[in-house]
Amino acid sequence: MRPDDASDLVALARGWIGTPYRHQASVRGAGCDCLGLIRGLWRDWHGAEPETPPPYGADWSETGAGESLWQALERHMRPVPGRAPWQVGQVLLFRMRQRRMAKHLGLLSRLGPDGAIAGAAFIHAYDRHGVIESPLGLPWARRIVARFEMI
Repeated sequence: MRPDDASDLVALARGWIGTPYRHQASVRGAGCDCLGLIRGLWRDWHGAEPETPPPYGADWSETGAGESLWQALERHMRPVPGRAPWQVGQVLLFRMRQRRMAKHLGLLSRLGPDGAIAGAAFIHAYDRHGVIESPLGLPWARRIVARFEMI
């Protein structure tokens, strides 16, 4: 089923809340990691996987070179220019540590007053927490390196 708009995509993502964290998994209710959540939403949106990710270890971004996750997102989604307005339903790419690969994903689920990032929230799969909706406070917001739209 293809959602009609971004708010439908957010509703689909909220259906994943409570899914336990499972590295490399992508099954609503059974387990997923942050990539698995986005893959599952892609399947809900498009009906099939865009590509099969290669096996990856928990430390994949600590040992690899290049921006493999960023490049994969660019192959399948529309990058959002840096100054473009924030919109619910955008996929967020985070760099968790400086000088390391960007390695975490989430979906912007709520904006603050007047469309501000202050007061926003996002849905993501997080180790030891599973799929949750978190406030997009400064510690998270400053780690965002790119935004994408599912097309």
